[in-house]
Amino acid sequence: NNNNALVVDTLRVRLAETEARLERARAREAELTRRLEEMKRFVSVMEILESYLKQRFREQQEYVARFFSSLPAK
Repeated sequence: NNNNALVVDTLRVRLAETEARLERARAREAELTRRLEEMKRFVSVMEILESYLKQRFREQQEYVARFFSSLPAK
């Protein structure tokens, strides 16, 4: 009888430890998911910024080309 009680207590302790590890793993997963979504938003913003800067660069190149082509030749 005492042996059964000891086994039951041991199993309860192990179950509590397993549940605690599971809770920590779920919290870690939630944190990683949050960070991943944050990184995805950051990458999206950087892609938009890159596209904008490329367009502005092309516009500036065209402006400079038109400017120099309008100067009289020497």
